Amino acid sequence: MASSAYINLVPKSKEKTLTVEHVKELLNYYKDITSKTGKQLGWEYSQAAFPYELKEKPEGKGQWFYLKGTEDRYKMILIGVGTQQATLDETEPLSYIQVTLHDQSTHGDKAKANELCKFLAKKLEAELKLFTGSIMYYYKR
Repeated sequence: MASSAYINLVPKSKEKTLTVEHVKELLNYYKDITSKTGKQLGWEYSQAAFPYELKEKPEGKGQWFYLKGTEDRYKMILIGVGTQQATLDETEPLSYIQVTLHDQSTHGDKAKANELCKFLAKKLEAELKLFTGSIMYYYKR
């Protein structure tokens, strides 16, 4: 059974709209900073921190992509971007990122997905609804 986590932009977030390309840029930034951490430690940490390849299918272009695992412990994480209706106070719709664990996903995928969700929510100063339904707030309230 697939499960999803949501990173919801709120009126106090740094950004109001997101694209798939922007999310890919953030993930590439994550890969870059973890590789720099590994260099400081003298360890190939980047492969352990991000054991995935970014893949995109033609039917999902501009809407979603997936992370394909490069090691046995990791299979797949789906990531999509959409918009939701604004609240009564706001007139413009706000974007969200949906992170979905496929039926093939492993416990390692879930752990990495939680880590990536927290990173993205913190960078975007957004609200994060985890796979368990718990909500974490990364924006100033």
